Amino acid sequence: IHTVGPIYQGDGTDADKLFACYYNSLELAAKNRLHSIGFPGISTGVYGYPKEKAAEVALTAILNWFDDHKDYGMLVVIVNFSEADYKVYQKVWNKAKEVR
Repeated sequence: IHTVGPIYQGDGTDADKLFACYYNSLELAAKNRLHSIGFPGISTGVYGYPKEKAAEVALTAILNWFDDHKDYGMLVVIVNFSEADYKVYQKVWNKAKEVR
């Protein structure tokens, strides 16, 4: 499954477009009866999406998908290419757990 993330513009549509990349990829995986998927930080490289904002959108999309598909088993792996990226996702994940 391949998705092309948005080029960060800093406007109100960025988050919606990035959210759709993650959510629709999960939908496509489930449609094809797949039960695992890995995601890098979509759009956080040359497309310029700020990493913390992107992590928030990514985790929100993934958690929303799980909420919408409680009976579907899916393993989601977030692939971090650096220690700094890992720390960003860990920070956002810890914040998300507090809210839930």
